Amino acid sequence: MVAYKSVTVFAPASVANLSCGFDIMGFALEGTGDRVVLSLSEGEENDILELTGTYAGHVPAERKRNSAGVAVDAMLAAIGKLNMSIHIKLEKNLPVGSGLGSSASGAAAAVYALNVMMGSPFEIKELIPFAMEGERAACGTAHADNVAPSLLGGFVLIRSYDPLDIISITTPCELYCVVIHPHIEVKTSDARRVLKKEFPLQVVTRQSANTASLMTGILTCNYDLIGRSMNDLLAEPRRTMLIPGFLAAKNYAIEAGAIGCGISGSGPSVFALCNNREITTKITSAMQKGFSEAGLTSDIIISSLNAPGARLINKEIF
Repeated sequence: MVAYKSVTVFAPASVANLSCGFDIMGFALEGTGDRVVLSLSEGEENDILELTGTYAGHVPAERKRNSAGVAVDAMLAAIGKLNMSIHIKLEKNLPVGSGLGSSASGAAAAVYALNVMMGSPFEIKELIPFAMEGERAACGTAHADNVAPSLLGGFVLIRSYDPLDIISITTPCELYCVVIHPHIEVKTSDARRVLKKEFPLQVVTRQSANTASLMTGILTCNYDLIGRSMNDLLAEPRRTMLIPGFLAAKNYAIEAGAIGCGISGSGPSVFALCNNREITTKITSAMQKGFSEAGLTSDIIISSLNAPGARLINKEIF
């Protein structure tokens, strides 16, 4: 049963991978993200998608190719309501190909809104597979390391994709994140294309050890262990070539006091962790200097690691 005529939802940007946690770790970011308004459009076709926002012109206008539209249709199919006429208005505030979970944010906001509109038949965690279908449409892979934190908030670990097993973690640490988004685009499909298909067993073993010790560091507030563990042996060595200024920004961040630094998702955004909000200003300037030397301007986001996920902004009753 439809509970509301119109629902507005915000879903945040996110950082995925956290260096060594390729496709299995992510966390939500404060302050920036996409907004979706779902409304009933009786008597009209059910494939209406309206795009607004700064980056509206950078995403598919066709509902069947847009991550928000695909996610909504996947959920409608699951509840047997494919013939419902629902108007999707997507306010696209996140840049595409930024490494900030742009397609995930739109998909997460859309399914959260639809769930509220339908009277919340699903738990929030149960919405993740529908949002993942939006990711599949956007970049060819149904990964959850952006949609899960965008929906749930905070830090998320994906233990398994088959069956899907999502673990929400509230870190007791005073951890903050500085994200620098240089003004270039790296398509997720391109970032995945440069990866090797196979890795030596020794490399995989070292990566697994880093991932386990990173989680241990986060849960025990061992900042030195967190820093030593943020060493990606799989994706970062190959993706570095796609991001001018990355190595300089990373080195400057560590020199400025960051615990660790890595590529956010598939890039080009770069994130650094620290345990003191006051030092974020110094780290921000240091990282921007690295990209400036490569001829790139950039935007910044500063967030805690326990940021909230998708949230209801407004709802209109009949």
